[in-house]
Amino acid sequence: MACKQGSASLISMAMVVAMALVLQSGTTLAATYVVGDNAGWTYNVTNWTYGKLFRVGDTLVFNYNPLLHNVVEVDEGGYSRCLPTTGSKFYFSGNDHIKLAKGPKYFICSFPGHCEAGMKIAVSAIAA
Repeated sequence: MACKQGSASLISMAMVVAMALVLQSGTTLAATYVVGDNAGWTYNVTNWTYGKLFRVGDTLVFNYNPLLHNVVEVDEGGYSRCLPTTGSKFYFSGNDHIKLAKGPKYFICSFPGHCEAGMKIAVSAIAA
């Protein structure tokens, strides 16, 4: 009888460990993306997002000279028109870290002519 209880306990423990491994394998760590890669936040980065899969919790890092550029989080209309809109969030540090929430996000440089020269990106983060 004691042998059966010991076996059942061992099987239960093995099942708990197996379930923990299965659950853990489904989790992913948040990624950090440097916008524009080595070139940083600069002109002609609009296509930088192609081929990348962004998830909730990922971080975008914008590296740039704050005397020459900025980062502005805008809505879709502001992105299309290259203009900050009511509620836009401005970043000026030159090393901005922005954690992504679910859904589309739009970023531009609001210095005159920069957005029109391709200094803008649109990303959409999906649930992790």
